[in-house]
Amino acid sequence: MTSPSPLVSYRDASIAYGREAPALTGVSFEVGEGDAVALLGPNGAGKSTLLQSLLGLLPTSGTAEVLGTTPGARASEVGYLPQSTHIDPDFPVSLSQVVMMGRYRRLGLFRWPGAADREVVRRAIETVGLTELAKTTFGELSGGQRQRALLARALATEPKLILLDEPFNGLDRTNRDALIATLLRLRETGVGIVVSTHDLELAHEVCSHVLLLNGRQIAGGPISEALTDAALAAAFSGTSADTEAHGGAHGTLCAPGGDDADEHERARV
Repeated sequence: MTSPSPLVSYRDASIAYGREAPALTGVSFEVGEGDAVALLGPNGAGKSTLLQSLLGLLPTSGTAEVLGTTPGARASEVGYLPQSTHIDPDFPVSLSQVVMMGRYRRLGLFRWPGAADREVVRRAIETVGLTELAKTTFGELSGGQRQRALLARALATEPKLILLDEPFNGLDRTNRDALIATLLRLRETGVGIVVSTHDLELAHEVCSHVLLLNGRQIAGGPISEALTDAALAAAFSGTSADTEAHGGAHGTLCAPGGDDADEHERARV
């Protein structure tokens, strides 16, 4: 039996902003059905840059394919949860209506949502565990609940691949655990996930693979093999992985807190 084509395939890809020098180089990885890839690296390492490339928003050289074609060509089949999304909390719109906004990417012009679309929205809300709040005004939700609602909005496109940019920033433990459970359920259904994060605990809990970035790809592969002390040191301190492999390295990574956070998540590496 022929194995399915990967959802993402990058080979020695470089990503630039316009005609500037590449912001990220040497990127090679694949995402298969049900895979989850964590993007790790310091601020400015290129994590968001890679997500923008996957969306087809930045010029990318080398081999770069998403869902078997040029990045961006099948954008309606890619869900995206950006690092920050502004929806006026005073605007009188319900959680269900916010999630339905994501459905419009599939509907196209001049088509109103029907019963099938409403069922997709209902399932998306159920997937993130907010069914009982479906009719609640968006502004009444906590920060963590809003983040889960926005993930449901991304799921309303029925994506084969979902991209998340620092989705755990500012979440309390309850909403963090709920989001982790949602991502694990999505993996079971075959959805591919690429998530940028500073949280090593999250990477271990959710992801099958990892890319360590710092202007270039430092390391990549199955998380049990690629997430080594030497590779982490190379990514976060700029030292050579070969050098650190002889001496070891230790540091502290944490997921930044926010208005909805009750603690900073830390992991010794």
